[in-house]
Amino acid sequence: MRRIPPNGGTPLAGIVACAALALSLTACGGDDDGGSQGGGTAGLEGRGPITFVTGKDRSGNLQKQVDAWNSDHPQEQVRVIELPDEPNDQRQQMIQNATTKSDAYSVLNLDVVWTAEFAANRWLVELPMASLSGGSGGSSPQAEKGKIDLSAMLPATVKTGQYRGRLYAVPSTSDAGMLYYREDLLEKAGIAEPPKTYQEMWDACDKVQKLPEGEDADCYFTEVNKTESMTISAVEAITAAGGSIIGPDGKPALNTPQARQGLEFLVDAKKTRMPKEAVTLDTEGGRRYFQSGKLVFQRQWPYQYALANEDDGSSEVAGKFAVAPLPGPDGPGVANLGGHNLAISAFAANKATSLDFINYLTGADAQRANLLATSQAPTIAALYDDPEMVKKFPYLPVLKKAIETAEPRPVAVKYGDVTAAIQGEMYDAVTGKKPAEQALNDLQAKLGPLTAQ
Repeated sequence: MRRIPPNGGTPLAGIVACAALALSLTACGGDDDGGSQGGGTAGLEGRGPITFVTGKDRSGNLQKQVDAWNSDHPQEQVRVIELPDEPNDQRQQMIQNATTKSDAYSVLNLDVVWTAEFAANRWLVELPMASLSGGSGGSSPQAEKGKIDLSAMLPATVKTGQYRGRLYAVPSTSDAGMLYYREDLLEKAGIAEPPKTYQEMWDACDKVQKLPEGEDADCYFTEVNKTESMTISAVEAITAAGGSIIGPDGKPALNTPQARQGLEFLVDAKKTRMPKEAVTLDTEGGRRYFQSGKLVFQRQWPYQYALANEDDGSSEVAGKFAVAPLPGPDGPGVANLGGHNLAISAFAANKATSLDFINYLTGADAQRANLLATSQAPTIAALYDDPEMVKKFPYLPVLKKAIETAEPRPVAVKYGDVTAAIQGEMYDAVTGKKPAEQALNDLQAKLGPLTAQ
């Protein structure tokens, strides 16, 4: 999930009201019919021009793939509609389109954490899903006509497109946070391996910053601005400490020592280890900061790998960095599960074309090309073990393990309100407006009604 600038963030692993398997299937509003056109998979009809609504495509690869589709489908042309970088803004524009029942948007590129909200509100069409056993082996996401075969995809990604056991979105890209680090500076400081704990990371920073090459570099950065990225940072920090924002029972779980330890890590890191402008840096701002050579360590999504290695002069760190699993308090940390899924608007015309286009973009060939062009994480499992891909992207084994063990953000039908509450309280804590304990208590109180069954 890289979270997104191109086309990042997230995760249906059953931890919040209405989305978790442990909760009652009748807890949320609506009935079992699914999509707003009467439910089920009926209504996937109509052929002709469609739109594809997504975040910004900085690589140019998406447009290349769309151009190839358009060349082969002169009567079913796709027009790309690019939304702003910030996921909150993307979500709001998609919701505005849905609430007006506009047919302007056909295929939606959704952050994985939006599935429950969009499906529960009947803004998406349910998609026909083939059995997950005995699939295509990665050659195509469609094993039989009219049904989407997900068996070649990583199981963690498949869950993100489901709501109440039904499929509403097809995994297109996945994501999990990784630790980018200046391998050249660590070597010069006599450090042979990347840190596995926070303390090892701080100790490495202290050594690097004593070098002439590292004296002007900041130690660490993870996003702590008041956006969706704050929710991601909070999930990773609190989970790494052994806590959770939402417990297994679907209720807020912020009144714990583990939650406090996780938040205090962010507070202390912001105060003593991050750039002064940390609260103003978004995902792209963090990427540019790292590429300028001003950071020793950075928590970031896979999409940055290709951009930071560009040899066109845009990156001061090309060939000088590596990636590793995120560190934690006492050992390896926990990454947040991000990524994007493709869904069909319930109000779109030409839904049959939309489904075919989704199959095209999520197929193994398209995902391979996208990985090569953007370094975004694929959802096809075999690509992580492809020797050619691993040679070009050495981080793939690390990323695959991170995705398989990643922690999702809270998944809720009222996700917008849930993430806004998390962002606000976490921001107040890291900027010193509230003590960590008070911020957690206030968040506990806010999340109670929002996650009530």
